[in-house]
Amino acid sequence: MPGWPANTRGRAVLVAALALATGIFLVTVPLHREWFDLAVYRGAVTHWRGGGPLYDYVVPGTHYGFTYPPFAALCMLPMTLVGWPQAVALSLLLNALAGAAILAMTARAAVRRQGWSRWYAFAVAGCLFALLEPVRDTISFGQVNLLLLALVLADARLLAAGGGRGRLAGIGIGLAAAIKLTPAVFILYLFVTRRLRAGLVASAVALGATLSAVWAAPGASRHYWTQAMWDTDRVGALAYVSNQSWQGVLARLADPGEPSRTVWGIGVIALLALWARRARQAAAAGDELAGFALTGLTACLISPVTWVHHLVWTVPALIVLADSGLRSADAELRRRRLAWAASLYVILCSSVVWLWSWDAAGVDGFLGSNAYVWICLGLLLALPVRASARRGRLPEMPGQRTAAETSATMGACTHATEYPLESRQSALPGSSTPPGSKPAPSASGE
Repeated sequence: MPGWPANTRGRAVLVAALALATGIFLVTVPLHREWFDLAVYRGAVTHWRGGGPLYDYVVPGTHYGFTYPPFAALCMLPMTLVGWPQAVALSLLLNALAGAAILAMTARAAVRRQGWSRWYAFAVAGCLFALLEPVRDTISFGQVNLLLLALVLADARLLAAGGGRGRLAGIGIGLAAAIKLTPAVFILYLFVTRRLRAGLVASAVALGATLSAVWAAPGASRHYWTQAMWDTDRVGALAYVSNQSWQGVLARLADPGEPSRTVWGIGVIALLALWARRARQAAAAGDELAGFALTGLTACLISPVTWVHHLVWTVPALIVLADSGLRSADAELRRRRLAWAASLYVILCSSVVWLWSWDAAGVDGFLGSNAYVWICLGLLLALPVRASARRGRLPEMPGQRTAAETSATMGACTHATEYPLESRQSALPGSSTPPGSKPAPSASGE
């Protein structure tokens, strides 16, 4: 596709047609969410600014209120200065910019390696990106998922850059974790892969942002950390089909009863153990993007609630899988990996889980209603650590490396210049709702 048509005019016509088709689909798709979560954000911070308790606000006619930490509310206060149309426009603009940044940070190296026309490749990729259900749900809910993903991937790029820029790694992850709890798993990733400095920076930024909210809003902070954070009823029903997490699988099996917390905890421990092993493999191979992709998949699986729109964290994994196919010199392996990437992409565009919105019983319900969970689990198990990435070792104590390792490191630095999202760090010593019904209960805070 990126090499066809061969001339610029033909490519421009094809991009225009694809953009038009994508736009028509996005404005007519039956599961548009009418910026429901944006309304929760804006309503809650407006209520709060007017003197009301932040976590007492609920959207009229619903039981949905603000469920993010108070630092997120501080970041959203500017929305109270503009009207509703302006808030929607701002949300669209920020999501568009975040989406462009995500594609640039994850796909640029592959586009350059393949020798594709940049404007054409990214125009096609942008249309495909917009069709993913988690992406279009994030946009139509007015959610913040793309912004958080962009913050986290910015740190992946800084880690890959190394040097002076690498010293800033951790800021994006820290801010994302202060806005929403789920990205905090990336702080754990930094420590598991021995990026001690970046892990400390991320922890300090997250703590500093949280303490700034405690200083600015002590009452809201006390209420969130002692009550609202632990109240799962504020988020929505765990068995709801939009909850594509390990907890969601258990909740649908147990429905109408309660899922076993013990079984959930054992599953989380097993998932974390698997993730830690695979993350260290990716870091040792220098495949930074794969390490971050595996962490995003794990965050989706272990979170008690992972609504469909949270699954934007699968985007880096899809790109890693497609890129590993494009890199493969084995024609059969190339075909197989690209076919898997295309198949998983189509499923994540399909909204297939909603076929079991009302009844997830039976084998078909177990498989179909949890389709996105199986995708995340399968990618966590089998996502390739790209063979052409620089192979090295995790950071060690100074003085523990051999001359052969030093020589390999020098070659790795040359390779890393070509593939900016593949880390140089490890070479350094010591371094949704059925049609016609109400919006899915993402609870805006989630």
